[in-house]
Amino acid sequence: MTAAYAVAGAHPGPVYAALVCVGAAAWLMGGPDAGSRRARLLLAGGCAAGDGSAGDGVTGAGAVGRGRPVPGGRIVALGGAVRRFAGRVGRQWLCLPVGGVLAVLAESVLPLLAAVAAVPLLGRWLRRRERRRAAERREGAVIELCAGVAAELRAGQQPERALLASGAGGLGQAGSAVLAAARFGGDVPGALRRAAREPGAGGLAGVAACWQVAVDGGAGLADGLDRVADALRAEREQREELRAQLAGPRSTALVLALLPLFGLLLGTAMGAEPLRVLLHSPVGWGVLAAAGLLEWAGLAWVAQIVRAAEGAKAA
Repeated sequence: MTAAYAVAGAHPGPVYAALVCVGAAAWLMGGPDAGSRRARLLLAGGCAAGDGSAGDGVTGAGAVGRGRPVPGGRIVALGGAVRRFAGRVGRQWLCLPVGGVLAVLAESVLPLLAAVAAVPLLGRWLRRRERRRAAERREGAVIELCAGVAAELRAGQQPERALLASGAGGLGQAGSAVLAAARFGGDVPGALRRAAREPGAGGLAGVAACWQVAVDGGAGLADGLDRVADALRAEREQREELRAQLAGPRSTALVLALLPLFGLLLGTAMGAEPLRVLLHSPVGWGVLAAAGLLEWAGLAWVAQIVRAAEGAKAA
């Protein structure tokens, strides 16, 4: 590609910056630890960090040689520093330096303005994703709570002692309130119902109902908790199966959304300078605005189709 740039006479800086932005976007879409272990394994000659053969992945003593810095270790260290900084201030703020670099290379303020507009949108998407993951963790904690309490009950423990022995890890303050009610003789079903209001902890309402029936009517609490846990597991498996079925359409939508960027790269490689036309002419501004609106409409349409499919499957 460098040869193509030399023949076409195009400046490769904006294209390289665009590639950097694609990598940054992929990192932002992934988790905070995505790919870091793979990079350490590759740079340390296939040895996991901490096994005595690769050191810390930066100055490891594995395949490269004992005490010698691993090639590329500084890149890994820099990536770790960027991740720590993003973890403190929020990954959405990384849009600003990326937009600033693009603005300097393209000699236009539009990339910086787009980065400023992307900060709240990306922040909202990251918060929504974190809330969804927290709800899934709470759901898993409810399943573990049901299984643990049922096992303790079958071992001969009283309901309150079984609940205290199982704990309520993953349920946060609501779980602590449930444990406090069990420890000091409080209203355990009421505490469970209040904890069930948290996203992902709706299964605790079934636990509260089983607890109330067992206390008032003497019914078997362990069997009821097993049925609640089985129902929650079945619901989670159904949701995971649905996500697997929708992975294909989502990947197709992502590829189609990135096609305009590859078109810009191809045009730049051919010497057409599409970025200069888009960023430095009124006609280009109009085309860029129309393309942005169409891109947003397409992504919103695909998201609506996916939500409709999820709702139909859940029903």
